[in-house]
Amino acid sequence: MSEGAAAPRMEDSARDPLDMRNYRIEQLPVREKSRFEKALAAAGAPLALAVFVVFAFLADLPFLQGIDPGTLVSDAAKKAFAAGGSEAFSQANGFMLAIFLAAIILWVTEALPNYLTSLMLIISLVLTGVLPEKKAYAELGHPVMWLNIMSFVLASMLVATGLAKRMALWLILRFGHTASAVFMVFIVLNVVLSAFVSATTAKAALLLPLFMVIAAIYGAGGGSDKTNFGRSIVLQNLLNINLGAGAFMTGSGANLLGVAIIGGSAGGAIYFSDWMKAMFPVMVGLMLVGYLLAMKVFFPLSPEERAPRIEGGMERLRAEYTALGKMTSAEIRASVIFLAILGLWATDKLHGISPTAVAFVGAIVALLPRIGIVKWNDVDVPWHLMLFSAGAYALGAGLDATDLPAVAVNAFFDHAGIGQATPFWVLYLLLTGVMLFSALVFQSKTMRAMIFIPIAIGVAGRFGYPVLSLALPVAFLIEHVYVLPFNSKPAALLYETDRYTLTDSFRFGFSMMLISWLVIIVAGETWFRFLGITPKGVFGLF
Repeated sequence: MSEGAAAPRMEDSARDPLDMRNYRIEQLPVREKSRFEKALAAAGAPLALAVFVVFAFLADLPFLQGIDPGTLVSDAAKKAFAAGGSEAFSQANGFMLAIFLAAIILWVTEALPNYLTSLMLIISLVLTGVLPEKKAYAELGHPVMWLNIMSFVLASMLVATGLAKRMALWLILRFGHTASAVFMVFIVLNVVLSAFVSATTAKAALLLPLFMVIAAIYGAGGGSDKTNFGRSIVLQNLLNINLGAGAFMTGSGANLLGVAIIGGSAGGAIYFSDWMKAMFPVMVGLMLVGYLLAMKVFFPLSPEERAPRIEGGMERLRAEYTALGKMTSAEIRASVIFLAILGLWATDKLHGISPTAVAFVGAIVALLPRIGIVKWNDVDVPWHLMLFSAGAYALGAGLDATDLPAVAVNAFFDHAGIGQATPFWVLYLLLTGVMLFSALVFQSKTMRAMIFIPIAIGVAGRFGYPVLSLALPVAFLIEHVYVLPFNSKPAALLYETDRYTLTDSFRFGFSMMLISWLVIIVAGETWFRFLGITPKGVFGLF
């Protein structure tokens, strides 16, 4: 969360642990940073400045000198090279590398608020000449940015009408009679919401009040009162918020961006149904693995934790559900809008309307006076997150303008002496592994998509493999951002609940990363081959 976004912490005696309003984003208390986090934050700004100066003005990196224009992949980079010449292009690459490294340091150390780092990044790209002003500032109007904004409108519609609360409470009361069943219900909720909500932060905001109340019912407090139930319910939801997004092409803006990048290089469209067919069974399977890993290995529940500790807790939820009464006209209209959106997304092969345009129409209908469901004042758009995303898109535009990923890839393969005879499976393992584990140090899914998907496309072209065979499996790994708080916006948000430690998050999340890599490798040899994504007869693993 950004500084100043949270309301002052309420006194514990004044807080009702079963009141969902106490767990809205703006009501979450600001978590006290650990000594290590404070040290990182203090070192971040001077370290970022030093790295920028060294790489922008002092370091002489051979692979950035004398770049061969014939090796460039990006059309923007080819035009920049032709317009400015070799020396200017190499200088732009040096500035781009310096800006990239400095931004990563600031994002990782949280020395500055994320949105402020993004604003500094954008103006740095302009002042160094990496991007013209119009291009750098225009990233705030990127189609995926609009999809995120429209998704927050639609998510607010779910909240304002009470439809999300009704659905969640019904599932909990109908099926959540035991602690284990509660976790399974949240898997279902995450899958259902992922099909509708194209922003993981919006999904986290919808689910947070509910699972925090459940945590309170089972006696899972924060601070020194952490329990395995509290650790498990928050970390499993963090995992499933992201895995659920990976099950659908529209699960996040980063997915859509990846699809757009691949479609532009592969010469054909990738549809909602194509992505869902490939990844829905994979992601649901990983959710179940995460459930077993949490419940059996990392956070097993004691007998005391398996029973509600607050007397009348479930009855309180039942009273909340009863108070909703019968489904209102607004809820019915909200249901129709969401079913229509999902139907249009699922049939995009037939009509060709983009997911952003579909979400636009849905949001407009929801906001229409007298006909619509929600008013603008009820819409909760976290603009600081939008500014952060704009910085990530601007960074991607800078990387495209300089073609730094392709330049680095070619330098790496040339230096390593990796020839054209490299087997497909070696490249597949390398690219999927780098994409997956890069989430440990990168702040933005968007940024990872903009960096590593073009690299996969470049590698496929260098070695003569179909673009989809390497780039699409890499894109399938965009949503694995659940290990550390700075890895994604939902991770940062849920860390503020103070129900788990960094060690808890790393042990559970990193284990799931390793398992996910194994699953994507097996899928590449089996399920993806069956779907025609990876080539047949080139893996040689089984």
